[in-house]
Amino acid sequence: MAGVAAEAGTIGETTGVTDATILFVGDVVGALGRRTLLGLLPTLRERYAPTFVVVNAENVAGGLGITPKIADQLLAAGVDVITLGNHTYHHREVFPYLERAERVIRPANFLRRQPGKGSCVVERDGVRLGVLNLQGNVFLQTGRHAFSEAETEVARLEQECDHVLVDFHAEATSEKVAMGWYLDGRVTAVVGTHTHVPTADARVLPGGTAFCTDVGMTGPRGGVIGVKKEQAIESLVSQMRVRFETSDDDPWINAVVVRASQPRRADAIEQVLLPWTPPPGG
Repeated sequence: MAGVAAEAGTIGETTGVTDATILFVGDVVGALGRRTLLGLLPTLRERYAPTFVVVNAENVAGGLGITPKIADQLLAAGVDVITLGNHTYHHREVFPYLERAERVIRPANFLRRQPGKGSCVVERDGVRLGVLNLQGNVFLQTGRHAFSEAETEVARLEQECDHVLVDFHAEATSEKVAMGWYLDGRVTAVVGTHTHVPTADARVLPGGTAFCTDVGMTGPRGGVIGVKKEQAIESLVSQMRVRFETSDDDPWINAVVVRASQPRRADAIEQVLLPWTPPPGG
């Protein structure tokens, strides 16, 4: 069951409860990724009992972007917050949706004139989680500086929330690692997305911030970062433009589970890498 958006009147009140388990799911790619997430979510809930579920879904609509219908489906399935990235605006129908959506956020360091917002706060059982979405500046076209935006947004969220999770959607591993160190001790977790390949460096930094350079991809591991492998290989071999389609080969979920018992301090982070077997006919 999804958490509820925190009401303005309750922000900043002390509840005395700070324990939280956060399940964060890496880039969901295409229809197969969506089915993988929905198919495994009940198992993950039973195994980890997450307080909150946060999902990066910027590739969920045919491999590029998101639509209002898909966003609503994920939220109805119990996802608390959806984060996005460089393909946020691939489908124009999502523009007005992002303006009114409370729990679907795009990178906060996009231009302010662009639709949507970059953070939100959700609450369950007296625990408030702030989720901040940022996008890297190295190799990506991003309107404003990620580190400056992180400073401003975290300063606000750490006053309002028991826990803060940052999804840093970035290309360069160095930029993501630097962001982890920059925010260490101020937020509960900094998790990287975008490159679709899980990194083996999940750890709690000395200041108490859980970190992973890239959580990975939820979808077809048998492709090339989500694309049919034959098409990706043809593009690289021929050096010609090739129309890409999402793969349907070997679906996995890539995620992390962050456990915390003190405000904005993680106790542990665990990688979750699980295959999914589609049921007959689906």
